[in-house]
Formats: sequence, structure tokens, C-alpha cells
Amino acid sequence: MTHTVDLNADMGESFGPWNMGDDAALLDIISSANIACGFHAGDWDVMAKTMLAASHNGVGIGAHPGFADLQGFGRQRMHVPTASLQNMVRYQLGAARGMAHAMGTSVRHLKLHGALANMCSEDETMARACYDAALSVDPDIIIMVLAATAQERAVRDLGCAWVGEIFADRAYNDDGTLVDRSLPGAVIHDADIAGPRIAGMVQEGAIITTTGKRIPTDIGTICLHGDTPTAVALARSVRSSLSDAGIEIRMFEAP
Repeated sequence: MTHTVDLNADMGESFGPWNMGDDAALLDIISSANIACGFHAGDWDVMAKTMLAASHNGVGIGAHPGFADLQGFGRQRMHVPTASLQNMVRYQLGAARGMAHAMGTSVRHLKLHGALANMCSEDETMARACYDAALSVDPDIIIMVLAATAQERAVRDLGCAWVGEIFADRAYNDDGTLVDRSLPGAVIHDADIAGPRIAGMVQEGAIITTTGKRIPTDIGTICLHGDTPTAVALARSVRSSLSDAGIEIRMFEAP
């Protein structure tokens, strides 16, 4: 049984005067933050503000690169030549590292966003290309991967530092990938369901799919999305359910 686990959330996704999510509330619940790098969401001011807030709350900072898709929030699949894809990752990680340094903090992990992450969970070659690019910028960065997918196979093959992630508010297919958002039940909005469900997965050390299949995996962190109406309630339910099960919330450590 896992006795400690990290809670992470995607944030810094507001843009100018347009607000997305309740980052301040989530920062009181989570232990790691994945901060948008301006391609799928966020801007330079939002990035700086979010990094400062995360640092003040003792929350680990991660770069959250995605496709150049502001209109689609990074959820539209794009086919980008490998060399350009790698530069896209380098560019966003570089921006995050530069801003963090200026804010007196640092970026400790990287997590791919949206459609880019989903495609890399299916395609090990694509995942490896993205992670190779990130490692060329920072050889010590910890890669956060969708557990039991091609992303995990890529980091295992690379031999880099990594942590396995499951999602609190997403349903799973039997191959370990996420159910497509366009399908019914893909996103879990009910906090009363999400908390106990995730506590059960952590206790079993396995992803539980929509069919009830168990996929044994290393669960180091749990993602709590911040862009849904019930996000904060769901996050509190997950944290409470984990605590009730005797599982401590703690920022993940580098392997």
C-alpha cells in the first residue's frame, strides 16, 4: 500500500482579464502545480503570478507545455514535425525556467498538456521525442507521465527521473489511456464519487478502468483539474478521502 502520494493540478491557465479556475483555492490543497507556458493557455503575467503563489504555498512547480492552440485550449490534436515538436517543448520549458528563476524559485518537473499528452500516451516514439527535448534543456527535470501508458514506457527506456500520474476526474480505458472527453462519463464531476474512487486506486496500487479491470502501476501523483465547476470540491474530497485512508499528501521526490 502507498502511504504517501502527491496531489497536482494544472493551473496558470487564465489569460489577461479572462479568468480560468480557482488557483488560489487549489494551492491550499495540492502539493505540485503544473503551470501553463502560454501556448495552450496562460500568459507571462499569469505565469509569474502563479509561480509566486505556488512558491509561497510551498507547492512544487512544473512546466506544462502543450500545442500552440489557445482557441482549443490545447485539446485539438495536431500533427507537428518531430524537430518542430521538440523545439515547441524546449521553448515552453525554457520560458517556465526563466520566469521561475526571476521569481526566486525553480521548475522541478514537466507534464505534457491535453492533446499532446494524449497522443504521447499512445505513441512511445512521440513521447520520447518530447522528453528528449525537455531533458536537453534540463537533464535533471522530473517527467510526470500518465501511468501505464506509452509515456511511462518512454521514460523507463530513457532512464530519466519520472513520476507516475493518475487522474481524479477522468475515466480510464482498459489500455490505461483516458476515455475521450467527447464520450459520456469521460469526466467525473461528482466529488462524492471521485474521492473514494481515487483512495481505492492508491490503496490497490492500480488504475481501475470503466470495466472494472485493474492495471497495477506506480502511483506517485494524482491530478486534480482546475477548469471544471466542481474542481475545488472534488479536490477537497480527494484529499479528505486519502487522509481518511491513512495516506499522507506530500510533494513527490526525485527517484
